[in-house]
Amino acid sequence: MVDFTLEPRQIEIREKVRDFANRYMKPNARKYDGLAEFPWDVVKAAYKEGMMNGPMSTEFGGHGHSILESAIASEELGAGCVGIGICLDANTLALTPLYLGASEEQKKRFFGQIVEEQSVAAYALTEPNAGSDVAGIKTQAMLHGDKYIMNGHKRFITNGAVSSFITVFALTNPEKGARSLTAFVVPTNAPGVEIVSNLNKMGQKASVQTEFKFHDVEVPVENRIGSEGQGFLLAMKTFERTRTGVAALSLGNAREAYETAKVWAKNRIQFGKPVTVNQGVSFMLADMAVEIEAARLLTWNAAWAYDNKQRTANLLSAMAKLYASDIGMKVTTDAVQVMAGDGYSEDYLVEKMMRDAKLCQIYEGTNQVQRVVIGKGILK
Repeated sequence: MVDFTLEPRQIEIREKVRDFANRYMKPNARKYDGLAEFPWDVVKAAYKEGMMNGPMSTEFGGHGHSILESAIASEELGAGCVGIGICLDANTLALTPLYLGASEEQKKRFFGQIVEEQSVAAYALTEPNAGSDVAGIKTQAMLHGDKYIMNGHKRFITNGAVSSFITVFALTNPEKGARSLTAFVVPTNAPGVEIVSNLNKMGQKASVQTEFKFHDVEVPVENRIGSEGQGFLLAMKTFERTRTGVAALSLGNAREAYETAKVWAKNRIQFGKPVTVNQGVSFMLADMAVEIEAARLLTWNAAWAYDNKQRTANLLSAMAKLYASDIGMKVTTDAVQVMAGDGYSEDYLVEKMMRDAKLCQIYEGTNQVQRVVIGKGILK
C-alpha cells in the first residue's frame, strides 16, 4: 500500500525548520535582499538550533537526515527565504563530495573544521566556459611530489567569498580531459587563491556567488578526495543527491508566494466583493495549488527513490528539479499578477520571491540540461 503519511521524526523536522524560518528567515528576508550580504547572523543561529549539515552523518557533526527528510527541511527554508536558504543548502552541496568519496580521516578533519568554526564551504565546478558542460573544465592540478599545483578560473561559486574551504574540481591530466577530473579541498585563504569579484544578481541576493582564480595554489595530496579521475563521477553523484534540495527550495518559495496571494485576494475588495469571486482570480489560485501539490509529490518521490536505492533516482531527481523550479517561476509570477500593483511593489515580498525563483531554474544544471538527462534516461 502507498502511504504518504509523514513519520513523527519527519513531522518534527518540518515543524522545527518551519519555526526557525518564521523566527529568523522571514523577518530578515527583505533586509538581506537589500544589503546583498551573506546572512552570518542567520547562519550562526542555524548552527545554534541544529539547522546546518542535516544530511551529514551524526558522527561528523550532522543530523543523519535522509534525502526525503532533507527535502522536507529545504521546503521550509525556501518558504522562509530562498536566498538565505541556499546559503545553508549550498554548504551541504560543498560537503557532499566529501561525504561520498573522502576517507574517514578527511571527513573528521574537514567536517570537524566546519562544525567547530560554525562556518560554510563552497562547491567549485563551474567555469567561464564550463557550466553544464563539465567536460569543458580547464582548471588544472598537476602533481609535484607530495602536492598538486592548481591553476584555473572558477565562476558563480555559491558561498565562495565567505567559505572556509572550497571543494574544487580540476584536471590532473589535461590530455585525458574529463577522465582525469579530480576533486580537492582548497582552503579559501590559501596563497594564490584570488577572489576576482562577487556577482551582482537579480534575486537570491543574500547568497554570495564568487569568481575565483587559482595561481599556482599548492594543494597537499591528502586534500584530494578519492583517487585521480573520480571527480566526474563524484560531481554527478553529488547532483543526484542534492537536486531534490533545489526542487524543495523552489517548492517552498512557490508555496509562500501562493499563500501570500491567496490571503491578499480574499481580503481585497473590489466592486463590493473580494476579488476571489472572479473566476479569473480563483482559477489562477486553483492552478497554483494543484501545481504546488504535484511538485511536492514528485520531489518526495525522487527523494524516496534515492533513499531506497532505486535505479530511477537520478532520473526522478532531474524531473523534480526541472518541474519544481519551473512551477516555482510560474507560481511566483502568477502571485504577482493576482496581487496586481501590490504584488509588483516592495510592500510585499512576492516580487522578491519571483526574482528568487529564476535562479533555481539555472543552478545545479539548467532546466534545459535536466531535459537532456531525462531524455537519455527514458530512451535508454
